[in-house]
Amino acid sequence: MIEDIRRIQFSVCMSVYKNDNADDFKRALNSIYEEQTIKPNEIILIVDGPISDTLNRTIVELQGTLPILKVKFLECNMGHAVARQASLDLAENDLVAVMDSDDIAVPTRFEKQLRVFAENDNISVVGGLINEFIDSPDNVVGIRACPENDQDIKDYMKVRCPMNLVTVMFKKEDIEQVGGYQDWYCEEDYFLWARLALAGYKFYNIQENLVNVRVGNGMYSRRGGIKYFQSEARFQKYLLDNGIINLSTYCLNVIKRLIVQVLLPNSIRGWVFRKFARVKFKSNS
Repeated sequence: MIEDIRRIQFSVCMSVYKNDNADDFKRALNSIYEEQTIKPNEIILIVDGPISDTLNRTIVELQGTLPILKVKFLECNMGHAVARQASLDLAENDLVAVMDSDDIAVPTRFEKQLRVFAENDNISVVGGLINEFIDSPDNVVGIRACPENDQDIKDYMKVRCPMNLVTVMFKKEDIEQVGGYQDWYCEEDYFLWARLALAGYKFYNIQENLVNVRVGNGMYSRRGGIKYFQSEARFQKYLLDNGIINLSTYCLNVIKRLIVQVLLPNSIRGWVFRKFARVKFKSNS
């Protein structure tokens, strides 16, 4: 099987912007190429607006040593959705993996995802677990697990985002069929999964850590505020209007988000995320 999946070609899509750290970006890129048991044949990098001289020099250096790296510069910072769609538009392969510019993929990430696709023709998106760390991958401060099987994923979608975006590999054609990445403040990925679910596409999450995700000390606490809540509440209305959730679930979801994202102080909000939002998921299947 390993020799069979080595023949599958796939792309990796990334983006960087002005606040990204050059060393972290280089480490992330190494993790998806040099350290992988199965390597992509194409890496698409979108430079989302002006960047630092240090980051620019790093990109130029990597272009000279990594022929499969294709870079596109956007004149202005356009945000995650536009950058991700721009990278997807340039991808030449049917399978595309997403990677963030400061995370670290585990060496067998792509091998495991390609195996799932090789064994399941009807799967459109394959993700996995993430370990969140501060400073060093050994300093794990959170584990975000998502349900494994398609029906469990779609049930979980009713209350929370069911996929870890930075771990996913998907079929480009299926993403394009539902309109690709579309802008929705802090909800671009959740919005994409909802549209795929409504169109009948299937998901799968490998129940292993695929990516070590770099977080700051205040990451959990920052997931709040009026603008954040308003975007989430509007998205819950979208789920309600499209029959993914019912009225009682809508009301409960909005109330929970109001309490956590608006009413709680930052310090308590961080504790709530660490205590209740970063746990292992047990399948009901």
